[in-house]
Amino acid sequence: MDGLIVGHRLMAAGEYELALKAYLRAAGETGTTVDVLSALGSANIHLGRLGQAEDLLRKAIKEDQKFVPAWNNLGVVLMERQKIAEAARVFQTAFALDSGNSDEIRQNLQRALAQIENPAYTSEKKEAFDLVRRGRGQYLILSTP
Repeated sequence: MDGLIVGHRLMAAGEYELALKAYLRAAGETGTTVDVLSALGSANIHLGRLGQAEDLLRKAIKEDQKFVPAWNNLGVVLMERQKIAEAARVFQTAFALDSGNSDEIRQNLQRALAQIENPAYTSEKKEAFDLVRRGRGQYLILSTP
């Protein structure tokens, strides 16, 4: 079975370390495609490895500058790392590339812009930022104030 499919199923089940291994297997099978890089980045986000996730997602974007999930998920990483202004720009790019079709990306952008306007916004209420992937399903990551 395709390593990406297995990895996606493991992510959906909350088995992030096993998903990472499946994605690494996929990289060995198909190379470091934009899908594999983005999936590796998402798994690393869930494992709290934000620096690695950011590097992988930036590589994915370099590979395909129109790959919406990588743009969105990079925005999530940047929010987690408190790089709010850059995250907002990244979410704007994802939103534009997606032609505004994704509610998750729209919500992520709105939350980032709200935090720029009011830095106390996150401390007032716990906000969730949505990870997205190609295909069906979504991953959720909670932001920390």
